[in-house]
Amino acid sequence: MTPARRQLGARRQAEGGYCFRLWAPAASRVDLLLDGEVVAMTDEGDGCHAVVCACAPGQRYRFRIDGTLSVPDPASRWQPEGLKGASAIPDEDAYVWRTTGGAGRVWPEAVLYEVHVGAVGGYAGLQAQLPALAAMGITALQLMPLATFAGTRNWGYDGVLPYAPVSVYGSPDQLKALVDAAHELGMMVLLDVVFNHFGPEGNQLAAYAPQFFREDVRTPWGAAIDFRQPWVQRFFIENALMWLREYRFDGLRLDAVHAIHPQTFLETLREAIHTDGPAHPVDLVVENENNAASLLGEGYTAQWNDDFHNALHVLLTGETESYYADYATAPTTALARVLSEGFAWQGEVNRHGNRRGEPSAGLSPDHFVVFAQNHDQIGNRAFGDRLQQSVAPARLRVAQALTALTPMVPLFFMGEPWGASEPFLFFTDFEPPLDEAVREGRRTEFRQLKAFAEAAARDAIPDPNARATFEASQCPLPSPEALAHNPWLAHFKTCLAARRRYLVDGVAQARSLGATVLADHAIAVGWALPTGEWWLAFNLGDGQAKATLPAGQTVLSLGAADAGGTLPPASMLVRWVPR
Repeated sequence: MTPARRQLGARRQAEGGYCFRLWAPAASRVDLLLDGEVVAMTDEGDGCHAVVCACAPGQRYRFRIDGTLSVPDPASRWQPEGLKGASAIPDEDAYVWRTTGGAGRVWPEAVLYEVHVGAVGGYAGLQAQLPALAAMGITALQLMPLATFAGTRNWGYDGVLPYAPVSVYGSPDQLKALVDAAHELGMMVLLDVVFNHFGPEGNQLAAYAPQFFREDVRTPWGAAIDFRQPWVQRFFIENALMWLREYRFDGLRLDAVHAIHPQTFLETLREAIHTDGPAHPVDLVVENENNAASLLGEGYTAQWNDDFHNALHVLLTGETESYYADYATAPTTALARVLSEGFAWQGEVNRHGNRRGEPSAGLSPDHFVVFAQNHDQIGNRAFGDRLQQSVAPARLRVAQALTALTPMVPLFFMGEPWGASEPFLFFTDFEPPLDEAVREGRRTEFRQLKAFAEAAARDAIPDPNARATFEASQCPLPSPEALAHNPWLAHFKTCLAARRRYLVDGVAQARSLGATVLADHAIAVGWALPTGEWWLAFNLGDGQAKATLPAGQTVLSLGAADAGGTLPPASMLVRWVPR
């Protein structure tokens, strides 16, 4: 049988029992260790070893390679004791769903809220926050990766067992309950998945399936995963389908797809999801440094738009080191191009001498996810500080309004709606010697920045492996009383109310009317929608700017912006011109 007809891991059979299958092309013999019993597996001739056994939910198992190496199932759906423990048979019928299908929303309605589940109390902790988040105007959760990782704390991008929701956040059924509760509130749930690499601790695939990787292509994480291999393709396709079918996620965010080789796998994956995925709509969002606009025109829903963030960040902070250097010369022009055409980089040569991007002006704005903050842009700072720590409130309110009020799809990071001040630091839980290597690597990474040129400054960077680093990154929901009197949340809700009233119904049909640089740090931009025109003018500079906008209804005025189009520093004017 072909890989498409067989499945990896432990799969319940219609005729009874479970079929256990492992792709181990370098192994001469594989045994199933099922609750202490040794069961020989049959070599199927293409690197797979399989056996059918009678067993029950909750039973533990491992695979033993050539009589010596004992490993968990790389397609394990449940790791009750974590990465080092045995795999377990999940009870697929235990959870009784209250909802059917997905959230019942369409992509243009999405207001994304990115959250680290471990920083809000696990699956149950996040579920308890859902009514408050829905009341704020959040319509879609985006969960940072849940694949089982080494230790008890991690961002999730060091996952080792992609099929097993990490047990430190709760049980598989608690994850299903979280998705179910979100759907009851009309909230979509997207999951961030990492198909471009495995974590550096605990991955044993190379010992029995070295063909999983290719040494001729290197990524920032080492040898690339070999997506030319049919069983490798099937491993990740089935993983995507599991999240969408068994857990009923409304979509996936694919991390760093530029590190997937060959890129044709992305089309293979999309086609498989379209053919074998759930009946409810599925949204596929990519992170892609290559700004491959063509991918968005070929069935992928949207891309995280780092160009929006980076240009805006330079305007807000004046920081021009590291990757911000690509936006240092003309950040206002770059942001204007983002707002009117999608990407700032559409094939130009960047500071490294590489061409980046493809023309994107023909795409509707809802193909782009925009944000002023996210896990990367906060957590990859040495002290995990949010914009609240470095940007004046008036300017930050303009940035938040800009994020919310373009026809692009907005994303807000955990705590951002209420102006949370807790840092989001980089945290791990690795064993020696990897813990020291990560600690020193983190500090070395910042050596290129002027503020960390001296060793003493680098030594002050929090240790990723210290539990205190993780604890400092917790982001609890304030009390109802505190939220009721929170000025940041009031501003956030005002912006989202305007988005719902004027933008949502026409986002997919929105077309740019162009953007004009009014002055340094000041832009006017408009879009044509089916029932009218939507215009924004904002000024993040130190002097006044003048914007001549079409006459219409003033929807929002920040920072003493007046109806005549005078824009003082830290101001914004939003206007609706009905047809």
